[in-house]
Amino acid sequence: MSVMDAVTITKPAGQPRTELSPKPSLIGLSREEMGNALRQRGVADKQVKMRVSQLWNWIYVRGISDFDQMVNIAKDMREMLKQHFTIARPEIVEEQVSNDGTRKWLLRFPPRGAGRPVEVETVYIPEEGRGTLCISSQVGCSLTCSFCHTGTQRLVRNLTAEEILSQLLLARDRLGDFPDRDIPLGAMVPSEGRKVSNIVMMGMGEPLYNFDAVKQALLIATDGDGLSLSKRRVTLSTSGVVPEIFRTGEEIGVMLAISLHAVRDDLRDILVPINKKYPLKELIEACRAYPGLSNARRITFEYVMLKDVNDSLEDAKGLIQLLKGVPAKINLIPFNPWPGTNYQCSDWAQIEKFADFINSAGYASPIRTPRGRDILAACGQLKSESERMRKTERLAFEAMMIANHGVDD
Repeated sequence: MSVMDAVTITKPAGQPRTELSPKPSLIGLSREEMGNALRQRGVADKQVKMRVSQLWNWIYVRGISDFDQMVNIAKDMREMLKQHFTIARPEIVEEQVSNDGTRKWLLRFPPRGAGRPVEVETVYIPEEGRGTLCISSQVGCSLTCSFCHTGTQRLVRNLTAEEILSQLLLARDRLGDFPDRDIPLGAMVPSEGRKVSNIVMMGMGEPLYNFDAVKQALLIATDGDGLSLSKRRVTLSTSGVVPEIFRTGEEIGVMLAISLHAVRDDLRDILVPINKKYPLKELIEACRAYPGLSNARRITFEYVMLKDVNDSLEDAKGLIQLLKGVPAKINLIPFNPWPGTNYQCSDWAQIEKFADFINSAGYASPIRTPRGRDILAACGQLKSESERMRKTERLAFEAMMIANHGVDD
């Protein structure tokens, strides 16, 4: 059985086609913005607060994407909402399911202004006791990290708060993670047992180069009267946009992850070029000042293991020295291959030696199990299919996977 034979690829039926002139969406608006939008369409001031509360519950608690299903809102009000607004999900261009249960969606969003429709990828990773959704913040990326597939795609534009949140809403739709429609109005909706229990801003793009939209989306995602995710279960990953790191803790209050990958400026300048603007000393100082940092609320440092590049014991020693005194967890990520890369994953024995050294220094240092490699859904592999792999590239990737990792029957 080949790698690609083991992958389920579907294009779900009944998905909406991308509108050329979309109506404004209510998704991603703050309560104040939603209230102002209703006032502009003639809703009386004395009704606005109640209507916003109703819409918030339907959209974020019950996951409704059709105004007609909002049964406690009068028909004439629903007609007005349908005429002027949308709460539709993005179009699913492609859905892939990995051997290990990881799911990847290629989503298409309508054009903004004079722009064109854009596509991004979103990944769901099921694990025992939890499910993590990896969300994109930009179409493409401007950072050009040399080991990252996404970095080979040019930046097209930032995603809006609506587009960021819509990835979460769509995933919960597809996974059956919203309550049954027949639960009576006013009944308590359980928050336990969710399929999407955690979200990570680790998809396409650099979240802190789209700070305002990411902030608004995450504040709505963690709103206790809506999607109600715990801020301790939301992680924002940055390659090191130093000026926005403190603001992330102060204004959003979620967990922080740093894409580190090197302990020397000369090497990090190559692997993560933003280091030329914000070198390691400035980055670590910003981490030390992160609001709420403690042993119970550590920063996660992501470290991709590249053979003969950054995986020596000298690098491990440098990592311990660099992070001295910073409450931290160090995630070691076996490099995930992609077509055209010149890097190789470190040998497993070397990864374990590296991890053992860091653990012995008192840092938690889990080795991340690669997930979704066979569908290019693993860390560093996302790249929107607006730049699709040609058939020859897919065959070459399949051959590389078989040669490097083997295939389970």
